[in-house]
Amino acid sequence: MPKKLAQFFAKKKEEAKFKLAGPGRKLNAESQPTTSQKKSKDAYVKPVRKEAGQEARNAAAAAMARCTQKDTKEFNTSLAAIQAQVRRELEAERRAKEETAKVPQPEVQDDRRNLAVQGVYFRCPLVSDEVLSKVEWRSKIKEFLYDQLNQEDGELSACLIIQNCNTKEKADACVETLTKYLENIINHPDEEKYRKIRMSNRIFSEKVRNVEGSMEFLFAAGFEEQIIDGEAFLVYFSKGENFTEQLQVLLDALMCAEKINLEIDRNIQVLLPSQAKKNELPPDFFRMSIEELKREQQLKSEALESSLVLKTKAMREREELRIVNRYRYTLIRVRFPDGVYLQGTFNVYEKFLQVHEFVQSCMKHESVEFHLVGPTGHKFEEEDFEKSLYDLRLVPNILLIFSYDDPDTAPPGNYIKEELLMLIQPL
Repeated sequence: MPKKLAQFFAKKKEEAKFKLAGPGRKLNAESQPTTSQKKSKDAYVKPVRKEAGQEARNAAAAAMARCTQKDTKEFNTSLAAIQAQVRRELEAERRAKEETAKVPQPEVQDDRRNLAVQGVYFRCPLVSDEVLSKVEWRSKIKEFLYDQLNQEDGELSACLIIQNCNTKEKADACVETLTKYLENIINHPDEEKYRKIRMSNRIFSEKVRNVEGSMEFLFAAGFEEQIIDGEAFLVYFSKGENFTEQLQVLLDALMCAEKINLEIDRNIQVLLPSQAKKNELPPDFFRMSIEELKREQQLKSEALESSLVLKTKAMREREELRIVNRYRYTLIRVRFPDGVYLQGTFNVYEKFLQVHEFVQSCMKHESVEFHLVGPTGHKFEEEDFEKSLYDLRLVPNILLIFSYDDPDTAPPGNYIKEELLMLIQPL
């Protein structure tokens, strides 16, 4: 694990250098890249199709791993039976649409079994291969970092604890103060006064002492607690002749440390038509609490009742944007011609390219060209690939229609990989 932390910091330092270098450009490139030049870095290039991205493959692999852990009795392992079930449901849908009688529906209880998805889950390769909720990862990361304190690179763990176990405001104020402590010693190595920190000092008490990881960082740097004239101090004891170089390395680590990023897990599900009717989302998808959303909806209803003004286009766009801003995540469903639905969870700021790669990674024939059509009939092309789901308004739960580019040459059989079809759960 210490090796992973060292690699993490090395990567962050390289990223910092890269950002300082400014935007890159080829020596023989034009000042404004053409469309064809931009496409060279895309994951999808015609006519030769690029393999699915690693993230999309990881999502598919995670789903397959979860599938193998489940009791086989919970899955209908017969592909023929699954296909028959889909056909029956599609036929039932057609019959239901032809019926004119309207049957009043009972009020749906607030039960997680009625939700389209149970929650939002994440992966953190730096820590483990588990798939957990964000709350579970917070405690898992904290436990992991504290376990690393006694390892060879314990000071690196202390830097990460400061960033990951405190609020951003507390972490930033602490890093700023610790930076001054170390810089004073580096710049004035012979000044005794810079090697002592009075623990009763107001700045130390407010910005350092109560911040998780700060004391561990100072001890790793070479400070020791001592009583001088009846008062508690932290006193720095140099470690060898090149102690200023050692402190500089530690200072660099402190300044480039940041929160450990979580990777959203696609939480792949394959659904029958009847199962795809559920579209309620759990609280994890919202930026606001359920109570706040209900209160906002009530205020909106009251405003509509008291106002009969016609909305302009600008007013409608502002209203649409306000609704979209409620969500952190979006649930993307893709309907295949055989009636099967593929479902995955995405951050609203992910690119449409990642949706395209996700679908490609789940296809039985990954090399066959295909396109996705939105709820308004818009066919998503390459120019949409670099746009975010937020910009495309594919929020909060969207149905896309799958189609091969050339249906006449489409391969026979299932659209989705057989191992993913095993994810279909019995009704």
